[in-house]
This record gives sequence, C-alpha cells and structure tokens, in this order.
Amino acid sequence: MTHPIHRVTRFDIVGPYTLAVVFADGTTQEINFRPVLHGALFGPLRDLAVFNAVTLDQEVGTLTWPNGADFDPATLHDWPDVCDEFAARAQAWAEPPAEPRANTRMEPTRR
Repeated sequence: MTHPIHRVTRFDIVGPYTLAVVFADGTTQEINFRPVLHGALFGPLRDLAVFNAVTLDQEVGTLTWPNGADFDPATLHDWPDVCDEFAARAQAWAEPPAEPRANTRMEPTRR
C-alpha cells in the first residue's frame, strides 16, 4: 500500500489562528487551528503573537513554531477529514489530570 507524501510549500496568515496552507500537489487548505490549541505543546500557540511566529520548515515541508510545535503535513493536507477528531483529542489535553484517589479500603498496593 502506498501513501502520498504531502509537503507544505507556502502559507499565508488569513485571520486569527487561521492559515491558508498550500501543498506541493497544488491543493490549498484554509485551517483554523484554534480548536486544537490545547495541552503543553499546542496550548502556548493560543498567544496570537506566538501563533503568528509560524514558519515553514523547507527541509521537512511543514509548519513549525518557536516552541517546537509542528503538525504532520499529511494531517494538514487532510484537515477537513481529521479536524473534528483532532479537536476532540485536544480537549482532553486541556483537562487537568485526575487526582489519584486514596486507597480507602486498606488494600495492599502493588509495586
């Protein structure tokens, strides 16, 4: 089975948290990243100044940010198909981890 390899060739900032991304195959996606900007890696991009510091990594053909955040170019290329699932997962990153509950039944702990 072969999988296409997508590369970003250029982008334009077209609105807050929104980029028009052009791919080597000639297609373009207008992507609003706001729904996925959660968690330790993507959360800092909610600062619009940080988000707008996006650059194109010519070597790997994708978008990168100064904090090390990037997206797989295939994900960007197929954004309409993956954005809802990506946003749902990102919401989970935004939730604080659950506090461990105390062992109130006096059961032995396993190590």
